[in-house]
Amino acid sequence: MITSVGAVTKVLLSLHVLAAILAVGPVTVAASMFPAVVRRGPAEQVRLLHRICRVYAGIGVAVPVFGFATASSLGVLGDVWLLVSIGLTAVAAAVLVFQVLPGQAKLLDVSEGAVLTRVTTRLGMSTGIFNLLWATVTVLMIVRPGSTTGA
Repeated sequence: MITSVGAVTKVLLSLHVLAAILAVGPVTVAASMFPAVVRRGPAEQVRLLHRICRVYAGIGVAVPVFGFATASSLGVLGDVWLLVSIGLTAVAAAVLVFQVLPGQAKLLDVSEGAVLTRVTTRLGMSTGIFNLLWATVTVLMIVRPGSTTGA
């Protein structure tokens, strides 16, 4: 028999995972495509990818909100694997907000030359770091090293 706490935890976890897939997924894909599209794609596609990143970054706030609620429900807020995941998530958010999105915005008005090459290279690196951080968080959420919740 499922207790009400168990059911609530399952709902929170489901919402957390769905938010991660539906919000972070589009940002990682659109951000990864952006440098290549800005070099050779139409301006409309570049603006669309930037908009996708901005909008879904805002929606992505739901991921840590549901994550904290889930962790609280599970009683794991102090676990090391979760604290590391929270830290990496904060770093990923900072990379997105302070490097990826401004780099994309800068490229919306640049059409050619050394500035384009330099900024797209830096943007590609920032996007790769952002994606690697999210991949690491995903692995930590699945493996949960040292967890006592029976992963």
